[in-house]
Amino acid sequence: MNDGVVLRETRVRTGEVRSLVWDGDDLLDPVGGWRRWSPDGTEHRRERRKFGRPYDRAVTSPSGRWTVVYGERGTNGLLLDGRRVVRELPRDDYRAKDFDHPVGLGALSDGREVLVHCPEGYNRLQIEDVATGERLAVAPDEPELSPFHSRLTVSPGGRWLMSAGWVWHPAGICRVYDLDRALTDPSVLDGQGLLTYWPLIDAETDSACWLDGDRLALAAGDIGGEPEEDGSVDEERELGRHQLGIWSCSTAKWLYRHDLPGPIGTILGCGEAVLALYGHPRLFDIRTGDLLARWPKLTLPRRQGAYGATHTPSPVAAAHPDGSRVALAVKGGIAVIRVG
Repeated sequence: MNDGVVLRETRVRTGEVRSLVWDGDDLLDPVGGWRRWSPDGTEHRRERRKFGRPYDRAVTSPSGRWTVVYGERGTNGLLLDGRRVVRELPRDDYRAKDFDHPVGLGALSDGREVLVHCPEGYNRLQIEDVATGERLAVAPDEPELSPFHSRLTVSPGGRWLMSAGWVWHPAGICRVYDLDRALTDPSVLDGQGLLTYWPLIDAETDSACWLDGDRLALAAGDIGGEPEEDGSVDEERELGRHQLGIWSCSTAKWLYRHDLPGPIGTILGCGEAVLALYGHPRLFDIRTGDLLARWPKLTLPRRQGAYGATHTPSPVAAAHPDGSRVALAVKGGIAVIRVG
């Protein structure tokens, strides 16, 4: 294992970078007034766009047409079509300051781009056609289970919806729902979902990410089952403390589970590896759990989980569509690292 390759480091003129999106080989910061940086590091003048609220995060649809800017611990967001504001997006304000805003953009299996959020209840998922605003599926009025949904992402190919939120222990959880079924039977958005493990019995989820249209990577945190004394994996345990697990949605089972040295925080899928963003970037092989590379000089927030009264902001990162590199917001600028 060697220190990883930093392809470039770019200093920014003013203010910190709060969001990153790839546009070809350029980088954009939607929250920062659509600041743009060329591959050579040149920063271009931002648009004079003021959103009127202290938004600090952004998500973009697969096509790049739609963007939501929002407050990570706020109660409002804005849906944008290109640079044009389409409408305000409310969020249920119950305990909003204590966990990350539940909002995501993705594409269904038929190609329609959708907005997924929780405007009418922290535990009620709503799926909308982002272009028309039509409600495609809404969870029941009185859910049987009451997760605090957060960090909503649609899988590549549009079959699955993932929520990496929490329940009132408190403990982090991950739920995966069948989007194809939800469009005809919205009740599937209320329930345990596809994953079978449960926090505190097994281990809580710090973060999760899609690797492809079937495989999901989960990082377990500090709370939950202890590793075996000899370091082996307990086959009766779904996911153990400080483990990285790779779950297949189609086969409904774990493909790999590896014990890791302590928390790894937020993770980002990078082909057959995951990039862990706790403290500094580290790249782990999903098949072996081996540490492939690390970037100790790039300081990142030590962020775990979706909840917490004391808020440490999430790392700002964006993987290039070709899978070869990841852009990271670091103190004073942007670093682009090689991951593929």
